[in-house]
Amino acid sequence: MLFDPGKWRTGWNAFFGYADGSDRTAMKSMVKPYENGKVGDEGYPDGLTAQLAVQQLEKLGKNKQPFVLGVGFFKPHLPFTAPKKYWDLYDEASLPLTPSPDIPENVNIASLTRSNEFNSYKLGEEKPALSQPVSPAYARRLIRGYYASVSYIDAQAGRVLAALKKQGLDKNTIVVVWGDHGWNLGDHRGWGKHTLSERSLRSALIVKTPVMKTGQTTDGIVSGVDLYPTLMELCGVPMPYAGEGKSYAALLSEDMPPATDNVAYGYFNNGITMRTSRYRLTRYFRQQQPLIELYDHQNDPNENRNIAAEKPEIVAQLLPRLEKGDTGLYRTKE
Repeated sequence: MLFDPGKWRTGWNAFFGYADGSDRTAMKSMVKPYENGKVGDEGYPDGLTAQLAVQQLEKLGKNKQPFVLGVGFFKPHLPFTAPKKYWDLYDEASLPLTPSPDIPENVNIASLTRSNEFNSYKLGEEKPALSQPVSPAYARRLIRGYYASVSYIDAQAGRVLAALKKQGLDKNTIVVVWGDHGWNLGDHRGWGKHTLSERSLRSALIVKTPVMKTGQTTDGIVSGVDLYPTLMELCGVPMPYAGEGKSYAALLSEDMPPATDNVAYGYFNNGITMRTSRYRLTRYFRQQQPLIELYDHQNDPNENRNIAAEKPEIVAQLLPRLEKGDTGLYRTKE
C-alpha cells in the first residue's frame, strides 16, 4: 500500500488535515469542521493521492500486464476542507437546504444521529442537536463546504482518468467510483452518518466497463459486498469461494436489463435494515418503541414518515426477507 502523507506525516493525521499541516488530533479538536484553503490541489492530502496514482499508472502502462489499482480519497469526509477554487464554484446564499429538516413522524429519537462526530469539532460556530437545528445560514456554509469537497474529489478522479487515457488503458479498463456511505446535511436535524436511514446508507456507485454505453442508470438494488464478485465476473476470473455478495454484472450489460428484485441489508445502532426496490424496513433490538420502521420510497423518498403501524400487511410480507439477513452479530449485549 502506497501513501504520501505530505506535511501531515501520518495517514491518520492526513485524514483530518488542514492546509497548514495541522490536524484534528494534534489540535485536540480545537478546529472548525470546514476550511476554505488558499492552496492548490496538492495543498490537501487527496491531491497528493491523485498525484501518486498518476505515477503508478505510468508504471503500469509500461508493464503491459493486468492490474488492479485502488485509489482512496478522503473527501468529502469531515472536515470539509478543499482549495478555495472549489468553494468559489458555489454561491452560498442560493444553496438549497435539506427537504427533510424535521424529525420523521412516528420514530423514536434513538433511531437518529446526534451529530456527535460533527460536534467534536469544537470551533464550529453552532452545535446541531435534535432539539435545535442549526441556522439556515450556517447550514448553507456547511453544505457549501461539502459540495466544494465533492468537486475537489471530482477533479482528482479526473486527473486519474486522464492519466489512464494517456497510457492508452482507458479502452480496456473497468473503472469503479465507489463511496462507503452517505451523509446527513441537516436531514432529520442530523449532521453525520450514524443511522440506518437511506441518507446514511446510500452511497455513490458509478461503473464504467469497456462494453457499456455511457450515461446509463439502473434502479437495481446492490450492496458493497457485491462489488468483488462483480469484478471477478467482468474479468472472467472464477470466484475462489462462495462469498456473501452477488455479481451484478448483468446490470452493466449494454442493454441494461430491468432491475431484479434484490435487497440490500444494513446493520447499525442495534438494528437491521433492508432496502427493496420500493421499501425500507428496519427492525431494532432495543427498549425504545417503535421497534419497526417502514418507509415507502415511492411516496416518501426522504423517509419522513414511518408507516409501519399503518401498513402491517407490508411489514408481514417483508419481515421474513429481513430475517434472512439477521446474523445477530451486530446486536449490543444488554
